[in-house]
Amino acid sequence: MKFELVSLQELHDILMKKLFYSLSLLISVVGFGQVPAYYSSIDFSLTGSALKSELSDLITSTHTSPTTYSEVWDVLKTADLDPTNSSVVLLMYGYDDDDGSVINDRTRDKNANGGDVGEWNREHVFPKSLGSPNLGTSGPGSDPHNLRASDVQANGNRSNRKFASGGGDAGTAGSNWYPGDEWVGDAARIVMYMYVRYGNRCLPNAVTVGSTNAVDGNMIDLLLDWNALDPVSELETNRNNTIFAAIGNRNPFIDNPHIANRIWGGSEAVDTWGNLSVDAIAEEITFNVYPNPVTADFLYVSNVSNQAISTIVLTDLQGRTIITVQPTFDASNYELDLGALPNGTYVLNLVFAEAVETRKIVVQ
Repeated sequence: MKFELVSLQELHDILMKKLFYSLSLLISVVGFGQVPAYYSSIDFSLTGSALKSELSDLITSTHTSPTTYSEVWDVLKTADLDPTNSSVVLLMYGYDDDDGSVINDRTRDKNANGGDVGEWNREHVFPKSLGSPNLGTSGPGSDPHNLRASDVQANGNRSNRKFASGGGDAGTAGSNWYPGDEWVGDAARIVMYMYVRYGNRCLPNAVTVGSTNAVDGNMIDLLLDWNALDPVSELETNRNNTIFAAIGNRNPFIDNPHIANRIWGGSEAVDTWGNLSVDAIAEEITFNVYPNPVTADFLYVSNVSNQAISTIVLTDLQGRTIITVQPTFDASNYELDLGALPNGTYVLNLVFAEAVETRKIVVQ
């Protein structure tokens, strides 16, 4: 489990802000506990790169009706509609319709699209210029899963800034960009989709600043944190259904955010189908860590699973690596010397073949 440094009040505000959307999603899921027919070819007992590969094949082979860049306008006028008002679209990064500044608007007339001040345009959540090569305005550059309605000026302010940790409303975070508390999950799930759909052309670490995921060096753990913290909204569900009807494929991480955990581990997101099991990886990989809290110089890891640990990584709560160990032999017990560490809380990451387990470690 990952821990993010936010105050209790900030966490409360964020969770309350998303409560309505979370409940709406859970209520709207048909056949809770059943994997939708679209995913009937996927073996969800797989994890890591094997599951990522199967999902990539599915969302690529079913993407049978690509849109042109001009056609995306009409898709977004339906996909991005406010679930509470069908005459307006919700604007990515927006947060206030009443402060007198159009740049901050959260909603706008669905037909007020274009390139002028006070209009909305097509925001590439994964910026075109950060693709390898540039995504352009066809193929991945016109995939509506990656395009969101956004105020023209807000879109310009984001430009191709990379996503980074922050809090509150959308805006710059140093030289980078924070999407806003309401939109962090949306951004994360779009970047995950683009990576699985287009592979090395759309690497998460090309658009996100943060610690590198232990399972996949191209993934950034901040995206997994956002995916867990910000549940899927009714807007995202509606978008996924609308885009599916238009082009033939779906964003798996909107359908079930916990799929991200099956691939990359990280902060636990809700399992909307109720049958992928948040403990599925833990059932296969078992280990003990002791003593915890650590009151002496050494921490011991006892591996009682049938899978060898490939890497042991200890980080602080900001994601900075403190210790990295790669065992060179198959043993069931590992000893870490923590004698030089100051007192505090740390995160222990145990990397197996295609999964990662984390534990909070307290040094006293």
